[in-house]
Order: sequence, then structure tokens, then C-alpha cells
Amino acid sequence: MKEEFKELFEYNYHFNEKLIKIISENTQSVSAKIFKLLNHLINAQQIWNARIKNEKEFEVWQINNWNIIENINKENYSKTLNIINEIDIDNIIEYTNSKEIKFSNKIKDILFHIINHSTYHRAQIATELKICGIEPINTDYIFYKRKLE
Repeated sequence: MKEEFKELFEYNYHFNEKLIKIISENTQSVSAKIFKLLNHLINAQQIWNARIKNEKEFEVWQINNWNIIENINKENYSKTLNIINEIDIDNIIEYTNSKEIKFSNKIKDILFHIINHSTYHRAQIATELKICGIEPINTDYIFYKRKLE
């Protein structure tokens, strides 16, 4: 299962980078909602990584300096790979969410959630790009896999 998660997070990183590039190339045309959604997508992975590693979390809807968003995405990817490689993903962690409610979940369920959450928000960003007159990229996993093979 760890190898499959590595592939999924490579896919996740790849399309986050592509979206950052499209947004960067069209900063005058994209809506504030696109920046908000992309930051949220990036923040969420950082938050989950931080919960697993017991580190300081970002705010859920914080807007990051656009000049470092690629670095945050790269650090997220690196930390997630470290989690996959170094920690038993069947372990259960306890954490407090942004509403100060305590939960516990298996790391592998959290990892799946990160991928699913990212896919959901990339679809929202694609819709917003269309509204702004910008052709979105196809971020479907199967298209990504076809290009690799």
C-alpha cells in the first residue's frame, strides 16, 4: 500500500505544480476564489502532515505568499513521502481539528483523505478557471498514468 500512496502523492504534487504554473501565468485573469482554493488545498496537506508529525499547523484558509507557494507544495510532498517511508501507516494518531474537536484516525485513512480532498478542490479550481476564461488542464489520475506509460 505504501507504494500506491507514493504514486498518488507524486500525481498530487505534479498537478498542484501544474495549477500553480497556470495561475502564475494568468494572475491578472484569475479570480480571488482560485487563489483561496489553491491555498486551502496546499494548506490542508501541510496541516495533515503536521498533525501526523506533531508539528505547527497552518491555518485552514490562510493565504500564503504566492512567491513561496511552490516551495510549500514541494515541502508538503517531501514530508508526506517521509511519513509514508518512515511511519507505520496503520498507526492511529490523535489530533484536534480546526474547531478544537478531538479525533483519532489511521494514518493511511488520513493519506487517502489528503488525495481525495485535493482532487475535490482541483475540480473546483478547474470550474473557476473556465469562468475566468482560462482553459483548465485535465487532472484526472488516469490521464496522468497514461502519460507515464
